[in-house]
Amino acid sequence: MLINHFGLALASPEGGKLLFTLFVMFVAAKLAAELFERLKQPAVAGEIIAGVLVGPSVLALVEPTELTGAMAEIGVIFLLFLVGLETKPADIFRVGGRAAIVAVLGVIVPFIAGYLIMDLWGATNIESIFVGAAMVATSVGITARVLGQMGLLSLEVSRIILGAAVIDDILGLIILAVVSSLASEGGINYIEIATTAGLAIGFTVLIILVGAKTVNRIQPSVERLKVGHPYLLFGLSLCLGLALMATWIKVAPIIGAFLAGMALSESAEKTDMPHQAEAVTEFFLPFFLVSIGMQVQLNVLFSREVFTLAVIVTVLAVLSKLIGCGIGAYSMGRKKAMQIGMGMVPRGEVGIVVAQIGLGLHAVSSQAFGVVLFMAVATTLIAPPFLVRLFRDEKRVDEEPVIPVSSIS
Repeated sequence: MLINHFGLALASPEGGKLLFTLFVMFVAAKLAAELFERLKQPAVAGEIIAGVLVGPSVLALVEPTELTGAMAEIGVIFLLFLVGLETKPADIFRVGGRAAIVAVLGVIVPFIAGYLIMDLWGATNIESIFVGAAMVATSVGITARVLGQMGLLSLEVSRIILGAAVIDDILGLIILAVVSSLASEGGINYIEIATTAGLAIGFTVLIILVGAKTVNRIQPSVERLKVGHPYLLFGLSLCLGLALMATWIKVAPIIGAFLAGMALSESAEKTDMPHQAEAVTEFFLPFFLVSIGMQVQLNVLFSREVFTLAVIVTVLAVLSKLIGCGIGAYSMGRKKAMQIGMGMVPRGEVGIVVAQIGLGLHAVSSQAFGVVLFMAVATTLIAPPFLVRLFRDEKRVDEEPVIPVSSIS
């Protein structure tokens, strides 16, 4: 009866619409990825543009829903889980100091730039602060995807980008908590902000310090389980579990997924689990990339004034990360500073979430929301081609990467 009911549900108009949405998103992403690969451009950019084309702003074949949002969230969670599998805790400790400097400067400079441009444009104080908070965001999933495809996740600069992104997320969380408190309560709830910051930092440090040791200790017991692919199931369970815990302490779930991968990074080398998890990711990830493009609202940008502001904010978003993060890494040399700075440029889904929170609190206007949306998508499209060029001369550091080049077509 359950099978019949499920089949009838999918045969209903609602079920047909659901399947149509998934079909269009997935096929559009892969066709665009193939086209961009043939044009020798990053497939990531093609998949995001596919979202713009099939989304409400152009062809209107599909639109953002709770389902597409959930699929997108799962996609980026699994992506960061794979990246974590390539990142041992010792690697993060080696670049921790440098990553912290990069993250702090990569937060301060964009926030000031975003606040000042909106203030000069005549926006309200709270609106200016929200745009500044959105400028702080970093979507490490985009950079990780590009570097993973090139087999460069084990480079020192890649580790710094990943470490800085984790710290950046925690700092951004604190800023967002302050801004949301100002918008909703008219003041700052210091106890709530301190609690959130303490939990976020404690959670991250705890998993990095004891996660790998604990997993290594229980690995033999897991592998004796009778279910099929026990270590893969254990890994996915840990990924989803830590992602859930991250949401409970108000940290982005991708941080929990990344930490789960790190905890498994040493023990997973002895298994086929990374390649099995990669296959799962390759199904879900296109929904994440297409969803970013689907968020674009071109109609808001029809006003010359709003479009001009959107372009200026986007340029500042790129330059502020390049300058802030670049200064933090400048002692490593100009090229590496540029690589790290550009790796922190994409705002992606993180910037979009900040804008949505601001809109929900009535702290930003629809025009400001459109500006941030444009900036988030534009920076996500701008970064991949430059990353490919900046890392072109680097040698692959993994002979058999978890995310091979062929996986994007």
